[in-house]
Amino acid sequence: MSSSERMSSPPPPKQYGVTKPISMAGPTEADMQRNRELEKFLVEAGLYESKEEDAKREQVLGRIRQIAKDWVKELTRLRGYSDQMVEDANALIFTFGSYRLGVHGPGADIDALCVGPSYVSREEDFFFILHNILAEMEEVTELQPVLDAHVPVMKFKFDGLSIDLLYASISRLVVREDLDISDMSVLYDVDEPTVRSLNGCRVADQILKLVPNVEHFCTTLRCLKFWAKRRGVYSNVTGFLGGVNWALLVARVCQLYPNAVPSMLVSRFFRVYTMWRWPNPVMLCAIEEAELGFSVWDPRKNRRDKTHHMPIITPAYPCMNSSYNVSTSTLRVMMDQFQYGNTICEEVELNKAQWSALFEPYLFFESYRNYLQVDIVAANADDLLAWKGWVESRLRQLTLMIERDTYGKLQCHPYPHEYVDTSKPCAHCAFFMGLQRKPGEVVQEGQQFDIRGSVEEFKLSINMYMFWKPGMEICVSHIRRKQIPPYVFPEGYKRTRHPRLASQQRSSENGNEYQTGSGLKRKKDPESVDQDGPEKRQSISPQKQDSLSPEHLAPSSVRSGTGSNVEPVIPDKRVLNQEIAEGGDVSNSSVITSVTSEVGSCEDVGNESVADSQSLLENRHLDGNGAFQDGVHEELEPNAGLGSVLQSTSGIDSETVVQKPVMSRLSLTSTA
Repeated sequence: MSSSERMSSPPPPKQYGVTKPISMAGPTEADMQRNRELEKFLVEAGLYESKEEDAKREQVLGRIRQIAKDWVKELTRLRGYSDQMVEDANALIFTFGSYRLGVHGPGADIDALCVGPSYVSREEDFFFILHNILAEMEEVTELQPVLDAHVPVMKFKFDGLSIDLLYASISRLVVREDLDISDMSVLYDVDEPTVRSLNGCRVADQILKLVPNVEHFCTTLRCLKFWAKRRGVYSNVTGFLGGVNWALLVARVCQLYPNAVPSMLVSRFFRVYTMWRWPNPVMLCAIEEAELGFSVWDPRKNRRDKTHHMPIITPAYPCMNSSYNVSTSTLRVMMDQFQYGNTICEEVELNKAQWSALFEPYLFFESYRNYLQVDIVAANADDLLAWKGWVESRLRQLTLMIERDTYGKLQCHPYPHEYVDTSKPCAHCAFFMGLQRKPGEVVQEGQQFDIRGSVEEFKLSINMYMFWKPGMEICVSHIRRKQIPPYVFPEGYKRTRHPRLASQQRSSENGNEYQTGSGLKRKKDPESVDQDGPEKRQSISPQKQDSLSPEHLAPSSVRSGTGSNVEPVIPDKRVLNQEIAEGGDVSNSSVITSVTSEVGSCEDVGNESVADSQSLLENRHLDGNGAFQDGVHEELEPNAGLGSVLQSTSGIDSETVVQKPVMSRLSLTSTA
């Protein structure tokens, strides 16, 4: 090739991310048709805000900006600064989260950051003086400061619109209007809570810079956030993933398929993360080191980083794991849901299903035989708001305590939704957690999982709440599926088990026996569903459920005999009061019958079998330069030999991140 030809040749396409893309292919006509159908579904589902609602958001943000400016100017004047300083005094409001990324929907809150000068503090000025200013305003309701959060925040509603407001005091006397929050200089001489507050905006800005097509990214993220909420895996606080986590996962898929349209990206999302080899990290760019002294995610240096189960690394310095809340139990739940999504997307691509099938709600109360019910009560609605927030933020600890005390053999599924019994006059809400034995775990006959200590430790930590008031109480109960209170179901009805769920949870209790509190043995419940028939989609018809009483803190034992019975032992029965207690008889023993999980036959994942996928998953290696590599995606697309999809330019080696065993697809068995 001549020099002139070399000069005229087009430059190589820009590479997004730490590796080359899996596929540069664009959409086919069939892909475009599926994309139109997907976008139509999202519109009809009401995921887009009207122009009037959007204008109201801008108006509210404008009011908050003015309040912040006036607040800082008044503090500057009261502290004796010069007239010129008072005139120059300023505070800026930045947005982040779904609003900044352009994926917010009707009724969504606004995540905002107030940036002020060095002499305006978070503890006294923001959480006390500004709090009092807001409290006196008629437009402001439900004002709730959360000082002890990982990222301190003030929550409130302004003219009916939910606001989560953070504060960052930067080391500058004057905050100018043209402040570039992405510049690393804003991190000079600030504490770690301030860094975490600033990084919400910095991460959002970086995400938008690191995706090849912002519009496609936004549509895909909007779709997958809706999916995650429908499937019960959208909640950072309970150990699943929050908005920034989903944004980073979607952004990485956009980098791997830079020319794909949203319908393709949704399908590839599930294909990629069904096969992802956690705890290998998801990163949009190389981990950046700097001389500011802040710790970055690095399992070679930080022992705690080695324990993370699902690392999703933020792209702005200091790079952190945004998903440190994920536990082994919640990771299992999410992997099951990724497999569900992958299966539906395959059917959509084969014209065997519509997009609506992807968003079928997860039937949590049909999925387990055994549950923990966490009832929360307070003297009034305002106290309940604060008390509930505290308890919800600690539910993840209960999951971890149970996993720790049962050596991972008893897994918890905290459901990130609260339920209220409107028939009760007291301020009350409840959370639920599904319980099951770890899939594939061999439990010896007579073995017990005693979680009384776990529950008591959890309650002790809850009662350390520094803002506790009389009337704030918590009650942890063990209930079986048939004892789930009717108020958790639409219109008080329990639905029949969903056929898709039934296909994944074959009944295996035939012939099994369990011991009741009286010492007698009974055969399996007649409520068990015969699931041996052929799979087919059916309409869900409501079926009336008898109202059964929860067993508040009733003693029980976790036994596993020949029938694989699993019975958690929880503390002695305590009923808070007649307002909480359900009507009817309460058993003296809280018996949980068998919850078993078996490894089923391999099913196709994408275009490859699980066996093929396992061979792919064994391809992780180091290249000649010691860079971390993983061949997990080598065959995700035809003729796409990657060899280094998860390569990290940060130099993390294969011994740094603990490699988890490859898991076969599980055929979960549950009985009624």
